[in-house]
Amino acid sequence: MTQMILDRRQFVASTALAGAAIATPVWAAKAGKTSVAPRAQAVLDEWVAKKLVPGAAASIAKGTGPASFLTAGTAAFDYAAAITPDSLFRAYSMTKPVTGIAAMLLIEDGKLGMDQNIADFIPAFANPQVLTDPDKSLAGRPAAGPIRVRHLLTHTAGLGYNIVTKGPLLEAYNKMGITAGQVSRHRLPGLPYFESAPTLEEFANRLGSLPLIADPGQRWSYSVALDLLGRVIEVASGMSFDAFLQKRIFEPLGMTNTFFQVPDAAKARMTTNHAFFGGATIPIDKWNDSVYLDKPPFAFGGSGLVSSMRDWDRFAQMLMGEGAIGKTRIMKAETARWGMSNLVHPDTKMESFVKGQGFGAGGRVTLTSQYGEGVGSFGWGGAASTIFAVDRVRQIRSTGWVQLMSPNAPQNFVEQIGKAVYASL
Repeated sequence: MTQMILDRRQFVASTALAGAAIATPVWAAKAGKTSVAPRAQAVLDEWVAKKLVPGAAASIAKGTGPASFLTAGTAAFDYAAAITPDSLFRAYSMTKPVTGIAAMLLIEDGKLGMDQNIADFIPAFANPQVLTDPDKSLAGRPAAGPIRVRHLLTHTAGLGYNIVTKGPLLEAYNKMGITAGQVSRHRLPGLPYFESAPTLEEFANRLGSLPLIADPGQRWSYSVALDLLGRVIEVASGMSFDAFLQKRIFEPLGMTNTFFQVPDAAKARMTTNHAFFGGATIPIDKWNDSVYLDKPPFAFGGSGLVSSMRDWDRFAQMLMGEGAIGKTRIMKAETARWGMSNLVHPDTKMESFVKGQGFGAGGRVTLTSQYGEGVGSFGWGGAASTIFAVDRVRQIRSTGWVQLMSPNAPQNFVEQIGKAVYASL
């Protein structure tokens, strides 16, 4: 398995749907008509016409109403299957809010506490240590307090991440297989190769043996926290993490095309993932030779899902409905609102990738309105240039999808589609 290595700027781009300032949205067409978002459609068409990607997609909806699905191009440059609402895309870090909402379900059940010590579920974290000289060694001191569920939900646990951590701790993460992500079946130029821990339990225990980069709750730092939360969820629920997601989220919401491993029956709907190298878009994980056709070492709660635009809109529709789609309710409204609120402690140093953001259950929360987006909007993006947002103030839910892992591309899809969604209304 190839470790996921990305530039920090890629995540800056994928943390918010930025939009132009707007008045109250006026919906110009019935759902299902591309004229409802002409500027968004234009972005998709431009990306395909310039051959930055073979295909692109976006969805947009008013409130909890039906979505309009916008598409352009094909699944791959060498595969002529048209992009549809049911094409399969790598969600990568968009997986994190799904894991966060799963934890909120267990909090509602009384099986987890927002401020419960995670050592109650993973004893390896009973005595966390904090690095004293992160540039030179793994030496540590006792942490000022325990890691709590809240910290995992909000990236404030003091954990590291291969894409941002440096020094001896990064070396230890790589050596011990704390590499919660996958890119390709094949070794790729410039990307080091590491074997992931074989199980989620082993991943958690290995992580618990290493020091933290900061005291829990001290500061925000992007991390493997949501992958670790997957282990907390399976211990607290008494079932495997992926089985819990299937039973409590995917099945009741009708998300029939969301997978950690894409089954053979769905293979023809896979897209190819790309990177931008040397001034050109090149395939790094082909639709018919994808690592996502293989069973992963474990279900990566921070990056592991493949899904369709139609499925992800149902997840967003449930959030817009504060826990329900129509008569199907998976959580109480107050639980959903809590999960989409800023859960970061006021004393925590918040240094997210985008200013004016807080953090909820695995996703960012808009605290300072910019570009017309409502305060309290909730969502997150993924490394292959995907994005979703639920804006309950403006009553807009939206997603954007291409498959391009590169901060060096000449255009930024996430930024462009976000602006276009609001400008279309």
